[in-house]
Amino acid sequence: MYFKEVEIPEGVTVELNDKVKVSGPKGSLERSLDLSRDIKIEKLNGKIRISSEKERRKIKALVGTIAAHLRNMIKGVKEGFTYKLKIVYSHFPINVKVEGDKVLIQNFLGERVPRVARIVGSAKVEVKGQEVFVSGIDIEEVGQTAANIEQACRIKGRDRRVFQDGIYITKKPKHK
Repeated sequence: MYFKEVEIPEGVTVELNDKVKVSGPKGSLERSLDLSRDIKIEKLNGKIRISSEKERRKIKALVGTIAAHLRNMIKGVKEGFTYKLKIVYSHFPINVKVEGDKVLIQNFLGERVPRVARIVGSAKVEVKGQEVFVSGIDIEEVGQTAANIEQACRIKGRDRRVFQDGIYITKKPKHK
């Protein structure tokens, strides 16, 4: 039998039904997990146990993946996640604004049309001077939003060693 355990800290509640629902001081997250391959999830005295009778390589990998998703959900509702991005330019000053569910990057390399990056889900984006902060409780939404902002400033058709303008991720949340 192969299993992994995830500890449930104080102030966090976990409900196991068709979907896994994790609630904490920052909010709640819900996710449906792939449990079709002989994998069981059960709650045992303050811990969640993900187990399987089979010990095949793919099943072990799936057990580890589910455990990592649960750890990220628990950390998200307890502490939240924050990505830090830095605005870098050499000649044309880049202006970054948040409008609704979009981030507008204006005057990038002197372009007249603003570049647009989509904000995914409930992630929050703040611009403070030359830094952009992306925060939220779902690590996938926060990470994808930060990647969208970084990708919106990708330079094509020019030498990247010379044209280094853009918005770059400088700090990611720490993992255990």
